[in-house]
Amino acid sequence: MKLTRRQALTLLGATAASGLSMPALAEKKKIKVGALRFTSHSASFIAFERGYFAEAGLDVEFQFFQAAQPMAVAIASGDIDYAVTAVSGGLVSLAQKGAIKVIGGALTEEAGIDGQKYLISDASYQAGIQSLKDLDGKQYAVTQAGSSFHYMGAKMAAAEGIDLRFTPLQKVGAIIGAMKSGQVDAWSIVPHIAKPLAKAGAWHIVGNVSDYLPDYQVTTVFTSAKNAANERAQTEAFLAAFSRGAADYAAAMIDQADGEDGVNTMVDLIHKYVYTDRPREKAAPSIINGTMRISTGAALNVGSVQDQLSWFQSEGLVDADISIDQLVDASYVDTVGG
Repeated sequence: MKLTRRQALTLLGATAASGLSMPALAEKKKIKVGALRFTSHSASFIAFERGYFAEAGLDVEFQFFQAAQPMAVAIASGDIDYAVTAVSGGLVSLAQKGAIKVIGGALTEEAGIDGQKYLISDASYQAGIQSLKDLDGKQYAVTQAGSSFHYMGAKMAAAEGIDLRFTPLQKVGAIIGAMKSGQVDAWSIVPHIAKPLAKAGAWHIVGNVSDYLPDYQVTTVFTSAKNAANERAQTEAFLAAFSRGAADYAAAMIDQADGEDGVNTMVDLIHKYVYTDRPREKAAPSIINGTMRISTGAALNVGSVQDQLSWFQSEGLVDADISIDQLVDASYVDTVGG
């Protein structure tokens, strides 16, 4: 089912290295790939810059977005072909309508590798709220109800046996401002945002998301249901090239197989897309701080996705009868936890 942009927006607004073979395509197929200018999207940038998409028979054009939800709308309406995003209530609703399918895994929490952080604002910290347990009854920032921020906060709260007041602020920039001014007490975010502001004293890192959500599938690769069903060679080619990019990223930034030179080379590549408004020497620390695992071979932790889906259902954020098979096409990559 292909939705118009208006239909997709209406639906979304209603819900607040590689083990892959490289398929041969007869000719270069032009596709559009949605991306955010985040380090977590590096696999796509590397695959493009190093010619992996071209070798897979794909002529890729990037379309950049300011947030994840508009990417989901663009996939549903056919304006772009592939993208990476977190599972959200809006994404699940689009899947239920038959508009999109999750086909692989991207960013993931992994023990021993730096990941997302739980934070307490400096004002709250100075007032004596210095641990996650101390947040009982306090305000926890999220972008929207049904967002990945909401899920992470709720899972932590359940583990700690506390109640949180979730405060939707729509955009990451608004949350940062509210944290700095003490309007909200806590939040969770990726390390390249958390670490510099913690160092500057704007907030305090008090926990790791991986402590509460080990092996959390933070983001997924997704496409239209039409592409998943009818464009198998193209979709396999995209995933294979994407996975080569992820493997290069891990080798350079996590394993540091080529030492400091390898890290610097990778930072140079990523800087073409991320923190482009900063000089390289200013951008490099943030790019390095953003290093997290991108799933090898685009493997998908279906168990984690199912847990997220079950939580959305338990909160009444999506219909209770949607199944994991409506959300995920598990035929493209290796899966775990299902």
